[in-house]
Amino acid sequence: MKNFCIIVNSNKDKDYFITNKMKSHIERNGGSCRVIGEGGKLPDSVEGIFVLGGDGTLIRAAGLASEREIPLIGVNLGHLGYLCELEEYSVYSAIEEIMQGNYMIEERMMLSGAHFHQKALNDIVIIRKGELQLVELIVSVNGGYLNTFRADGIIIATPTGSTGYSMSAGGPIIDPKACMILITPINAHELNSKSIIIGAEDEVTVELRSRQPQKKQRVVVNFDGEPAVELSPGESITIRASEQKTKIIKLSKLSFLEILRKKMQTR
Repeated sequence: MKNFCIIVNSNKDKDYFITNKMKSHIERNGGSCRVIGEGGKLPDSVEGIFVLGGDGTLIRAAGLASEREIPLIGVNLGHLGYLCELEEYSVYSAIEEIMQGNYMIEERMMLSGAHFHQKALNDIVIIRKGELQLVELIVSVNGGYLNTFRADGIIIATPTGSTGYSMSAGGPIIDPKACMILITPINAHELNSKSIIIGAEDEVTVELRSRQPQKKQRVVVNFDGEPAVELSPGESITIRASEQKTKIIKLSKLSFLEILRKKMQTR
C-alpha cells in the first residue's frame, strides 16, 4: 500500500501540523498522499486512508470509504477513542508498517435504513423531538411484534456502536468483529426494559405510535449522529444490515478485550 489519503478534522489539527508531518513522512518513504477535509472527495488512486481526529471523525469517514471498499485507520487526537488505534506518537512507525504490508484488514458491519441512502457504522438513533415527553415506539423483528417501548427513544446499533451511545444507555459491549444488531431503549419508563440482541440477518421496524393525538409528536432518525428524517405518528423505519462494510486497518495483535481494558483503564 503506497497511495494514501488523509482525512483531517480541522478542529483537532487546526494548523495541519500533524497532517503535514504525516504527509511528508509518507512521501519520504516512497508513497503518495493527498489531504482532504471531512466530506471531501476521495482521490481515484487512494489505497488507504488515515483519519485524523477521533471516533466521530472516523465514523463520518466510514460512509465515504465503504462506498469504494477502501480501508481506513484512525489517529486519535481527541479524548477516549475506542475506534482509533493510533495516537500521535505511534503514527509514524505505523505508516512504515502499513507501507511494508504489515497489517490486517478487519471488516465491520454497517446498518442501513429502508428508503434512505445513509449508512451507519455505529448506530441509528430514533429519539423524541419537541416537548419533554415519552414516546411510544412499536418494535417488530422480521414482521413479528417484539415490544412497545415507552422511552425517550431507541438505539439500533452495530457491535462497533456498542461502545458508543448504546453503552451510555446501559447496553452491553460486543466484540466489534461480531455480526449482530443491538436494540437499546433510551431512558425507558419500564423497570424490566433491557437491550435485545438479534441476528445480523434480521430486519427491525420501528413505528411511532400516537399517544396524545392533540399533540404533534415527532421523532428524529439519526444515522451516526446525523439527522436524516423525522417520523410522525403512524410512520415507521425499517433497519437492516447494509451490504457494504467498513474495512479497518489493524496493526495491533491485542485482543478486543485487552484493548477495551486499556481504554477503560481497568486492571
